[in-house]
Amino acid sequence: MAKERHGDQEFLEYLIKSLVDNPDKVEVDRKVDEMGVLLTLKVAPEDMGKIIGRSGNTAKAVRSLLRIVGIKNNARVNLKIEEPEGGMRGGRPHADASSVDDVVGDLSL
Repeated sequence: MAKERHGDQEFLEYLIKSLVDNPDKVEVDRKVDEMGVLLTLKVAPEDMGKIIGRSGNTAKAVRSLLRIVGIKNNARVNLKIEEPEGGMRGGRPHADASSVDDVVGDLSL
């Protein structure tokens, strides 16, 4: 059985595939609940910077476009960008709890 496609989902997929280096790794999942439509975006780890943009400006622009698509279809459309496994935020790997404990331990007076 083929997965049903919706205009907002197709629009997001087209837009993101146009921005990234690995369009074959773009996945968009769509869920509807009482809050509206939630589109969840997954891209290759090396493409995250292109999707987020400088200071998050690209992600903000994509969300604004999705709001317009939602208004046109009388729906509230939200975007969740899934961070890849072992993702990088701000160019640094996430700190795990043990490294935070080590740093706090080093700061003891």
